Amino acid sequence: IMDQMKEYEPEFDSMLFHLPLSGSTFKKVYYDEVEGRAVSKFVPADDLIVPYTATSLDDAEAIIHRVKVSENELRKQQVSGFYRDIELSKPEDKETDVDKKERELEGITKSKNEDVYTLLECHVDLDLEGFEDVNQETGEPSGIKIPYIVTLEEGSREILSIKRNYEIGDPKKNKIQYFVHFKFLPGLGFYGFGLIHMIG
Repeated sequence: IMDQMKEYEPEFDSMLFHLPLSGSTFKKVYYDEVEGRAVSKFVPADDLIVPYTATSLDDAEAIIHRVKVSENELRKQQVSGFYRDIELSKPEDKETDVDKKERELEGITKSKNEDVYTLLECHVDLDLEGFEDVNQETGEPSGIKIPYIVTLEEGSREILSIKRNYEIGDPKKNKIQYFVHFKFLPGLGFYGFGLIHMIG
């Protein structure tokens, strides 16, 4: 952790700073194909979308991670074969008032020629034609949806990749969980309560 995963400590510190403010924060732990090693990244609550009915990450039918990536970084992943090598339109600047205020507070200015793509990494269960779950006894499709990670570019809605999200040889095809949920105080539903909730 301290030698190979250079980002671990600063990402963890950033996550702990956000935790009392927002009440909920997330860490994403996964194997990065480009880096060639395990990675642990901080994910703000704003960038992780779950269904309204979810009470935890385990019972969420879908988890969508909104990922900001530079044009060059996306190109690297396309050339390496991690994403489909397709032409994408220039990303739209959809910065909200909250995003602008956060940049002001951090003292960050955005350059005009900086193209940042928004990828939607969807951890979902699907019944894909040609890749159906098969009943072991009859050999017929069971109709059961199995876990996949579908990544698409938000602006063009182009699908960049569809990858299985379970271990090969797992008869139950259990979903691999990439996210860890940290709560400052237990909330009434999926999210935790922070200091701002307590003051309010």
